[in-house]
Amino acid sequence: MKKLLKVALVAVCMVVAGNFAKAQSKIGYINTNQIMEQLPEMKTLQTQMQAYQKTFSDQLATMSTELQSKGQDYEAKRSTMTDASRTATESELQDMQTRITTFRDNAQKQIEAKSNELLKPLTDKLRAAIQAVAATKGYAYVLDSSQIELIVSPAGDDLGPAVKAKLGLQ
Repeated sequence: MKKLLKVALVAVCMVVAGNFAKAQSKIGYINTNQIMEQLPEMKTLQTQMQAYQKTFSDQLATMSTELQSKGQDYEAKRSTMTDASRTATESELQDMQTRITTFRDNAQKQIEAKSNELLKPLTDKLRAAIQAVAATKGYAYVLDSSQIELIVSPAGDDLGPAVKAKLGLQ
């Protein structure tokens, strides 16, 4: 009976010790935005995105200018127009406003999609470097400090310098 009790006690202690060891997983953190900004490819990407956005903003400016000029022309001639032509012009101006709004919404979606497409290789590269450093240093979890506020963050758990070194940044 005493042997059975001792074996059971040892088994319970081993299970508790095993769970305690699992609970001691290392957690690190990194500011991914800061590192992304330092990547040399980011400057090229920003230039490409500015050029891409400019094509939409130029078209939007042209459309807005056309709407303004037609609106001013309508206001100037409104009192001399017939009811039918006034209704037709108002309908045309409303249609132009709708097209501008639709164009702006679609442009925003296309810009966001293009940004995600261009950023994907950089984020994949950064993620691979973070995973390699975390595996090397024995970290089970790595938090992104640019996404959450860390109240307590010991410098020893900051993987930023190691990831920068892995990516060849200073």
